[in-house]
Amino acid sequence: MKLTPSARKVLEVIKARRVTTFNMLREETKMPERTLKEAIRILKELGLIEVKICLDDTRRRFYCITAKAEVLQF
Repeated sequence: MKLTPSARKVLEVIKARRVTTFNMLREETKMPERTLKEAIRILKELGLIEVKICLDDTRRRFYCITAKAEVLQF
């Protein structure tokens, strides 16, 4: 499976943190917002991350790694 460098970096950060928010990803990766959103889209389409909605504030999203991504080596 071939990932873009930005998607690979985002996946590594999510793996390390287990659960993260968009703002945490932006701080950690130092990526522009558009690049970060594209990387998240790629990872979601491949089924490597899940997006959970915060029940207290539905505008917030949490990103976590799936079991499929835990097994794969990048």
